Amino acid sequence: MISTKFWMTGSAVMALALAACSPSADAPATSDVASDTAETSSPAAEALAESASEASLAFAQLITDYESHQEANSNYRRGQDGDLEALASWEDISADVQAENNAANIAFLERLEAIDASELTASEQVSHAVLDYLLRFSVELAQYDTSRIPFLSDSGFFFTPSYSASSTRPRTVEEGEAWVRRVEAIDGYFEQNLEWMRQGVGDGFTQPRIIAQGAISQLEGLLEDGVLEGILIMPIDNLPPAMDEADRERLRAETLAAIRGHAVPAYQRVLDFFNEEYMPGSRDSIGISEVPGGREYYQSLVRYHTTLDTSPEEVHQRGLSEVARIRAEMEEVIAETGFDGTFAQFLEFLRTDPQFYAETEEELLMHAAWISKRADDAMPRFFGNLPRLPYGVRAVPATMAPTYTTGRYWPGNIDTGVAGGYMVNTYNLAQRPLYVLPALSVHEAVPGHHHQIAIAQELEHVPDFRRNSYITAFGEGWGLYTENLAIDMGLYRTPYENFGRLTYEMWRACRLVVDTGMHYMGWTREEAEACLLENSALAPHNVRTEVLRYIAWPGQALAYKTGELLMRDLRAEAEERLGAEFDIRDFHDTLLEDGAMPLSALEAKMRNWIDEQEAAAPE
Repeated sequence: MISTKFWMTGSAVMALALAACSPSADAPATSDVASDTAETSSPAAEALAESASEASLAFAQLITDYESHQEANSNYRRGQDGDLEALASWEDISADVQAENNAANIAFLERLEAIDASELTASEQVSHAVLDYLLRFSVELAQYDTSRIPFLSDSGFFFTPSYSASSTRPRTVEEGEAWVRRVEAIDGYFEQNLEWMRQGVGDGFTQPRIIAQGAISQLEGLLEDGVLEGILIMPIDNLPPAMDEADRERLRAETLAAIRGHAVPAYQRVLDFFNEEYMPGSRDSIGISEVPGGREYYQSLVRYHTTLDTSPEEVHQRGLSEVARIRAEMEEVIAETGFDGTFAQFLEFLRTDPQFYAETEEELLMHAAWISKRADDAMPRFFGNLPRLPYGVRAVPATMAPTYTTGRYWPGNIDTGVAGGYMVNTYNLAQRPLYVLPALSVHEAVPGHHHQIAIAQELEHVPDFRRNSYITAFGEGWGLYTENLAIDMGLYRTPYENFGRLTYEMWRACRLVVDTGMHYMGWTREEAEACLLENSALAPHNVRTEVLRYIAWPGQALAYKTGELLMRDLRAEAEERLGAEFDIRDFHDTLLEDGAMPLSALEAKMRNWIDEQEAAAPE
């Protein structure tokens, strides 16, 4: 799973990928046509402009205008480009700003709908499909004012400063001073979020009380002695060694004063708000259908996260079918181990036998790192295009770990010197079985999230939004697809690790069932947990944590299986039709070479590739 990392605003609270998940420091790009036609002094550019269709020119101008708007209205992106004022402040999430952004998106969508995609080049058609998806759902989801719920079960607006501190690398005195002012501005940013939450309480549009309780625990952890100081001082402690020592000491003193005088009181006010206002005003129900307009909202989320025109009922049935199929494969693996007992007894064996658990946090991280290096070693056999950006294996920060997922990927940025991060949760080792580590590692690192996102960041001759947009069904579908690919890579060395892979696949199949069950069909939390506990070897702590995530983030869990099933079907079709001419490296490179896109666009693109490969094959 991709980290929320930088907490987006507006409708991105529960629709994260409407904004860039892994921002680039590059200036906004346009399309091939837009960038070329800007060079009016070039005869080649003039010839290209003359040959470009009217639709291509209109589309190029739309992209230019859209990306300029995104840049101007994204504090984070402007900060990445060196804007000191942006580096000294946080996103403006006021109602007026969000209304202006929504009006702009409506206008952009109207312009996009007026362009005939069939008259565009192949690359432009992909851009058209991605932009249509981003704009259409941005407009559709904006009507629900999801800024009223600016936190999930394991992340939220109050973690934004922590994420920012971990990735901010000031290189000058001026940038260090900007960080001091940013810490001072935390209070205003938090207050804007509290205003939205107060509106949510008044409207009955809140998180369930059980999710709010988790936020209180997280805030209490951040407010323990020295925790915030240790986090928010990091950018200053990482100043270049060559910086004048007097400037360094001054900036450190000013930052500590800002933390104590501004940040700590701001966090305390948020904690007080949760205890005194939000908890009494939050809801007992767990399904989003229980909030005003929630049933229609969930239907939109189903289509948004799957990128398909489907319904909760259809997704639920697909999940039941997958649960049955995977359960049969699990039984075969149990027979392979020679275990003499029932399915439930085998799960109990896996959950309790000490041989399957690390004794120290370092041991767990060492296992994850070793698996990741074995995956690195196998990558060239399955991919021709490998990214430049490396990744590291890191522990989830202690302040987040108790309610955080088992593992997650934090995107890096080669331009700012930040490697990707495969984050491993080392909290409660008795609930972190080693037999699932191969599946977890390939999903989060390579060939999963790190590989796919780093490749997208390095795309050339495409609009900036193509490099930075994270479409959940594509990205998480790819991550789950790679868990199966790891069989071919030789990464599962025992039947237990293979059962761990199936456990993770069952986990994602159950998501289709329990997410729709809780948010649309009235399931209880206990019913949702039972699906996972009875059909997989997931540890009980992980099951509780995961179900809380599905409660807090409706619809997101539906993307994984939806994307993975399409990718596996496309590979099976390619292998069948191309036979000996099938090239696994070419297939994977082609699938990833245009970045994330809606599944309908991916299917059309890959079927066209299969047709071309088949036509070019020798008789």
